[in-house]
Amino acid sequence: MRTIGLAGLLGVLAMALGVTPAAAQATKTLEVIVFPGGFNWPIWAAQDKGFFAKNGVEVKVVPTPNSQFQLKGLIEGKFDIAMTAIDNVIAYSEGQGATKTEVEPDIFAFMGGDNGFLRLVATPDVKDTADLKGRKISVDALTTGYAFVLRKLLENAGLKHDDVEFVSAGGVVQRFQALLKKEHAATLLISPFEVGAEAQGFKRLANADEALGRYQGLVGATRRSWAKQNEKELIGYIRGYTAALDWLFDPANKTEAIAILRKHAPNLTEEQAARSYDVLLHPTKGFTRGAVLDVDGVKTVLQLRSQYGEPRKQLTDPAKYFDLTYYNKAKAN
Repeated sequence: MRTIGLAGLLGVLAMALGVTPAAAQATKTLEVIVFPGGFNWPIWAAQDKGFFAKNGVEVKVVPTPNSQFQLKGLIEGKFDIAMTAIDNVIAYSEGQGATKTEVEPDIFAFMGGDNGFLRLVATPDVKDTADLKGRKISVDALTTGYAFVLRKLLENAGLKHDDVEFVSAGGVVQRFQALLKKEHAATLLISPFEVGAEAQGFKRLANADEALGRYQGLVGATRRSWAKQNEKELIGYIRGYTAALDWLFDPANKTEAIAILRKHAPNLTEEQAARSYDVLLHPTKGFTRGAVLDVDGVKTVLQLRSQYGEPRKQLTDPAKYFDLTYYNKAKAN
């Protein structure tokens, strides 16, 4: 009688359990550093629904207190992947980062994510954006992330840089909490944080996408050296993430999707979670379907960084900061 080896036995067991051979193999854990918030919904869905595991990876989510910690950790190899603003990728690549790193930055964006979901939100006493003159406004880092979006929104309202006091107050969670305590007059929040603020009477003054047009916000980023050495895992991450996006956008999954959101963001009320669904999964203004990177949106980021970044540089080539090789392989089959 013919015997089967260990690999064959595992394959038989996998099929008996209804698991594909790829999923039956040991998964590799990837450390992904993120800003805390509901915009991590695709990661949570991919974890809970098994989309990462199906593609041979396990994701350990690490929350970051601010962009300096996140980018320094990514660049120096402490984390495998960062879900971060592409402005951060560009800034550190161009020597305009908010903190020094021990090694030369060699990072790039491998997929898109969203348009930033950026909302300028103020304390209830502020009537409009122009009313922020002479007030404190909080940002994460003064020279990276979404700080330049904030400056543009203020400029559009007739406010100069010196008309307000910018305060570095950490990531979106810290800024949200400081805003609720009215430590600052306004800040730039990322959806769905504005939902919670508005529920308490705080005022949304502007939506960045309406003021700036096309804008690339969140991206998946990593080091070029890591990507070359871990191509299979990176492709698995992209496939798991995009599968989760497809699942989230399916209206048939709405109830379960909201349950996943509330499981990972328990402070959201049922009503706030429902509003978050409408915002983050809006058919045209929500998460970017397929995590496609918006090249025109990257050009907008470069325009803002050319205008406000220090040391001053004229940045015109968006392709310098992304490589879609791994994304294209992930979507090919």
